[in-house]
Amino acid sequence: MDGVGVAIQINTIVALFEIYSLVNNEVFILTTQRFKTVISKSGTRTFIPLPFNPNHVWGVKQRHHITGSVNGHGVRGSLGSDGIKYFLPLGAAWRRGCGIEAGAKVDVVLSPEGPQSESLSPDVASALDAEPQAKTFFESLATFYRNTYIKWIESAKRPETRTARINEMIHLLKAGKKQK
Repeated sequence: MDGVGVAIQINTIVALFEIYSLVNNEVFILTTQRFKTVISKSGTRTFIPLPFNPNHVWGVKQRHHITGSVNGHGVRGSLGSDGIKYFLPLGAAWRRGCGIEAGAKVDVVLSPEGPQSESLSPDVASALDAEPQAKTFFESLATFYRNTYIKWIESAKRPETRTARINEMIHLLKAGKKQK
């Protein structure tokens, strides 16, 4: 088998595994990314280059908000991109507090932050799936806004109130509103 055939076969196996995991609600297996890397610096920017494309692993989003750790030190933020590769910017205060600088070899654990589509209740997930524009905007929101919408829906005491809130959330998201 030539190199192209091997690449196609490997990609097919990965794609089948991802579909299988989604069907069995085992998305958590695929969401946490663990890797070793060296902290990079370009000009005044210090960052962790990602060895994966978050759009392929976590789904296409305008902005990827993450949580995780670097050498055991907690980290939260949003990923940056130069248009080709993704990276996690590391601020000077965070690096000073952790004693980590450019050139350091680090163990990194990253996962998407906040409620993900796969973990939403079935009625909320199906409402978002039915409205791709609303779903895309919801997934691009910072965790605070996603959590606020979900808590508002979950706090409904009656089924009809819950349904009305889901419908209102979809309407607001389609209109590009971050919050109610």
